[in-house]
Amino acid sequence: MAEEPGTAPGSGSRTVKECEDMIRRSFRTPMVRFFRENLEKAGCGVSENFFKAVNCDKSIAGGYVRGKGIMVCSNHMNIQDDVNQVIAHELIHAYDDCQAANLDWADCAHHACSEIRAGHLSGDCHYKRELLRGYIKLRGHEQECVRRRVMKSVIANPHCSEAAARDAMEAVWDVCYNDTRPFDRAP
Repeated sequence: MAEEPGTAPGSGSRTVKECEDMIRRSFRTPMVRFFRENLEKAGCGVSENFFKAVNCDKSIAGGYVRGKGIMVCSNHMNIQDDVNQVIAHELIHAYDDCQAANLDWADCAHHACSEIRAGHLSGDCHYKRELLRGYIKLRGHEQECVRRRVMKSVIANPHCSEAAARDAMEAVWDVCYNDTRPFDRAP
């Protein structure tokens, strides 16, 4: 699941209809196009109805659910870049789900690995985004951000306690952080 974009919960809001339009616009961005093309190559093509704009009760920006697709929380979106970011992040989860026949979202290590990849490869932790969130650090900000966001997401998994989430993240960190598929290297 994607953590709330660079703003406080509830500070931005789009209607479901506005968010649906923003989702369609995101399909033209290079990152989203790249992930959709790679899902197609992997035999897991996604159509437009794979993406849904919804109002969310939780303070999240969106999520991926196997067999259902990607939801974007319209009531937590401010600008087009927020939607693009959520779609890119969640498409990485969809890609991981497509590539790993035995991926078990209830397994803390599996969940942590996909979150590490999504945080690292989607641009979630770009320096500019971190500044907008109020995190100011010149060195090591990207890995620190990925770790923070992985913990927030995996702890939200009902099968993972905070200790289990931390242990899982540390156990899979090196392998998953360095797994840049479908990129040749981290963008």
